[in-house]
Amino acid sequence: MKLSRWTTVCGTALLMIWVCISVSVSGQARGAAQAPAPGPQLSEQAFKNVTELKGIPVREFMNTMGFFAASLALNCTDCHGGASASDWANYAVDTPIKNRARQMIRMVKAINEANFGGRPFVTCYTCHRGSQKPKVIPSLAQQYGEPPPDDPDEAEAIPGTRVTATADQILDKYLQAIGGAQALGKLTSFTAKGTYEGFDSDFSKVPVDIYAKGPNQRALVAHMVSGDSATVYDGREAWHAAPRDLSPVAMIPLVGADLVGARVDAQLTFPAGIKQLLTGLRADFPPVSIDEKPVFVVQGVTERVPVKLYFDKASGLLVRQTRYAPTVVGTVPLHVTYSDYRDVPGVGVKMPFTFQMTWVDGQYTVNLESVQPNAPVDAAKFAKPAAR
Repeated sequence: MKLSRWTTVCGTALLMIWVCISVSVSGQARGAAQAPAPGPQLSEQAFKNVTELKGIPVREFMNTMGFFAASLALNCTDCHGGASASDWANYAVDTPIKNRARQMIRMVKAINEANFGGRPFVTCYTCHRGSQKPKVIPSLAQQYGEPPPDDPDEAEAIPGTRVTATADQILDKYLQAIGGAQALGKLTSFTAKGTYEGFDSDFSKVPVDIYAKGPNQRALVAHMVSGDSATVYDGREAWHAAPRDLSPVAMIPLVGADLVGARVDAQLTFPAGIKQLLTGLRADFPPVSIDEKPVFVVQGVTERVPVKLYFDKASGLLVRQTRYAPTVVGTVPLHVTYSDYRDVPGVGVKMPFTFQMTWVDGQYTVNLESVQPNAPVDAAKFAKPAAR
């Protein structure tokens, strides 16, 4: 995927949000005394010149931008032009590639409506597979060459697969590996400090604070040069807030699968209740490896969102979480990797001191330097900011 310095600041942890649809900040801030509109802000309310993707929440709109980016291996300025890197308003300017993208959206929609009941079985990725131009001639090199390694995120459960460990056994081994149920039950909150680096920080390391309170409140605050960038789940709602030079929308509520994902991240921070996190658990997967290490895969569902958890077979530790969010143009994946497990002083619990979140329009890595278990956490850390 092509990257440029300006691409890394197109949005807070959003590398690929503006690929092939005309957008721009509406610039209309609501008055502080104005009652909030019911439901999430929609794409056409937040941006100008949206023609094909109206009526969807801002976060889903951004996910569609990431979907196009992943499908064509393009970045923001490839479609919107170099001027868009310095001024959000320039995303509203039409370009030939954006107009072509609109045609493709209509074409794919027609194919799905005519053949698949409107479900997005055919997508941009179906034909493009990471190339701006779809290939129409078979490759003999690919046909007779070594197949690429399987993507662990794409592993699928197969009924009848010989299971060497049940989902309960895998989860029990994990809980024991990180300290056991008794120790985990004593961890009710923590604060942590470390560094954050991602597309939005231009890959520079900036300070980060994490505030967490059981069973499911979590705030991650990266201290960017221009101001704090925060992703918060308060136990009921979730949002992402960032400085305007990093994000075209000051605060983006997370809804649907993204809201569920924020809850999963918060609940996995206190893994004592991991068995209650997902329903319909299954572990009938064929052999899967991550970084050449065999892993167990446990899959379940929470609020109709499928989630996969990958556990190192040797250590029992959780090494990856993968989940999926549907959009009007196709489903986008997101995964979180966990590593560098260390003992948290005083509580007998192991915690990953490094985690990396990767999705179709961004990536960031957090490296913790210190963790303060059972520290008091002010409720204000999870307070939703006023609309701006």
